[in-house]
Amino acid sequence: MLDKIGIAKRIAQEVKNGYYVNLGIGIPTLVANYVPDGMEVEFQSENGVLGMGPFPFEGEEDADVINAGKQTITTMPGASFFDSATSFGMIRGKHVDLTILGAMEVAENGDIANWKIPGKMVKGMGGAMDLVASAENIIVAMMHTNRAGASKLLSKCSLPLTGVNCINKVVTNLAVLEVTDKGFKLLERAPGVSVEDIQNATEGTLIIDGDIPEMSID
Repeated sequence: MLDKIGIAKRIAQEVKNGYYVNLGIGIPTLVANYVPDGMEVEFQSENGVLGMGPFPFEGEEDADVINAGKQTITTMPGASFFDSATSFGMIRGKHVDLTILGAMEVAENGDIANWKIPGKMVKGMGGAMDLVASAENIIVAMMHTNRAGASKLLSKCSLPLTGVNCINKVVTNLAVLEVTDKGFKLLERAPGVSVEDIQNATEGTLIIDGDIPEMSID
């Protein structure tokens, strides 16, 4: 089973040289720490940063340089800062090659709910609705189940939707799954996790085709 760092390491394998990548708050922000050395990737944050680097070491933080989750970040040579209008112009104009974000729920048809739990205070929808409406390649980083042990990969989302039929792939602490028109296709399983474990933790339709390899994150 993976922890948050393991999920980020696995998603980093999906990043390709020359990509422009938007990182959402939470687990996705960790992905920048694990991109292979020598790979040229531009990480974008919707608050107006292009060229994010890894998180700073303790004592080297600059409180004026933050990501969309208000965490201090580093920047790479050539990084730029701009206003939200320019940032969302990049997003809505489909200039981002890969979007990585978290979720509370994902449905088997690719619907995502990640912005609101009814009855609980919410600061706002953020930029997720723009991201999922504009991006063509979206990966979700999430835990497979909630704290009560209930599945977060569902036949239908129960929470208010952020986007409809838009998710391509999900990486959880248990598995890597592709969203297809027939349901969640199991691609890889986390170290020490069986196919049966994943079946038991998935409420939505799970497609298992042949032997499922164990993922490598080293």
